[in-house]
Amino acid sequence: MTVIINDTGFAGDDWEHGFFTLDELPANHPPALAVDLPSDMSVDDLPKLLHDVDLVRIDFPSFADGRGFTLARRLRDLGFVGRLRARGHVISDQYAMARRSGFDEVEIDDDLAARQPEGEWIARANWQDNNYQSRLRG
Repeated sequence: MTVIINDTGFAGDDWEHGFFTLDELPANHPPALAVDLPSDMSVDDLPKLLHDVDLVRIDFPSFADGRGFTLARRLRDLGFVGRLRARGHVISDQYAMARRSGFDEVEIDDDLAARQPEGEWIARANWQDNNYQSRLRG
């Protein structure tokens, strides 16, 4: 099982349509389309995802691998408006960075959720209030 985390805490996964890899994307757009991206994906392939994709799930193979944050930011900068989900080894301390990078939610397994309970994630849900850049500008 997996746990979805958003700014309100733990939630169940409401995506029911499955995921494709970039190579498996169907030519005809189904009613809802989601794609899984590896963290080592080339940013040159990102413009393919701007249209017709409803959800992008980016893999984090290790909490020390921050390439997924870059992919998320690039997708948002290119104009992607669908849902962005970080999946894998994202820890609660990284939640604010995930949200600032453009992710809407984080998907973790039950083991990680047991080690880092909901309260640790909710404590970081005020990610917009703790932005050093806004304090410098303000």
